[in-house]
Amino acid sequence: MTASQVDTETAIRPDGDGRWITHLDPAWNIEQNPNGGYAATSVLRAMQAHGGFPDPLAVTVHFLRPATSGQDALVVSAVRRSGRSMATMSAGLVQDGKDRIVAMATFCDLDGREADPAAPPPPPLPEPDDCRDRFGLEQGMDIPLVQRVDVRIHPDQADAGCADRPMLTGWVRFADDRPPDTLTLALLADAFPPSAYVSMGAVGWIPTIDLTVHVRRRPVAGWLRARFETHDVSGDQVAEDGTLWDASGQIVARTRQTAQILR
Repeated sequence: MTASQVDTETAIRPDGDGRWITHLDPAWNIEQNPNGGYAATSVLRAMQAHGGFPDPLAVTVHFLRPATSGQDALVVSAVRRSGRSMATMSAGLVQDGKDRIVAMATFCDLDGREADPAAPPPPPLPEPDDCRDRFGLEQGMDIPLVQRVDVRIHPDQADAGCADRPMLTGWVRFADDRPPDTLTLALLADAFPPSAYVSMGAVGWIPTIDLTVHVRRRPVAGWLRARFETHDVSGDQVAEDGTLWDASGQIVARTRQTAQILR
């Protein structure tokens, strides 16, 4: 079988104890910079390999400065605490001797985690073919990322500045139809336009300052539904909350991020 694009392009290779080399492919860029969720996936892979548990449960990623695409990067990971049921890891991504990303994550095994009957249902959405492809949205910048991730936006929320409420709903999957997993939920969540786009217009690139992802269970194969909403805008910073549901209708991740508006 041919390896998927995301697996090939976030692959890591050992470079000594707790050290890994990865290559950041420009196909995942927002303008000239690698998408934050994409760059963080290699960091999560290193923590997964080092800690011995398959699933990230709680992840916090800080983006100190943009990474550089088309180049190798060094990932350095460390086990902070390891027990029978989970391990807490730290890791950083370094290029040209500078820290680009630092992350903390707790890993565990989510195999067999039961559905939550009281969880809120996914938002109502037209079918993916009846939604708007992110590729055609007015975002004021080049987004190579849409070659790799298929993002469909609710048609009522797809035009820049189309509504007063900064909320965005839609579908997401990998363009090569690779099934989602717990390691790639951060990437898939970060592939959407910022929800501030709906109320503020074509704001361009809004780089993430920090991203937190709480993974609830392993997703089943198929499209993910998503809802993102900006709850606070202060100066040139926004705070956004998000939720991802899998094809069975179960919540698989909740996210929160702070981002910077570059006007």
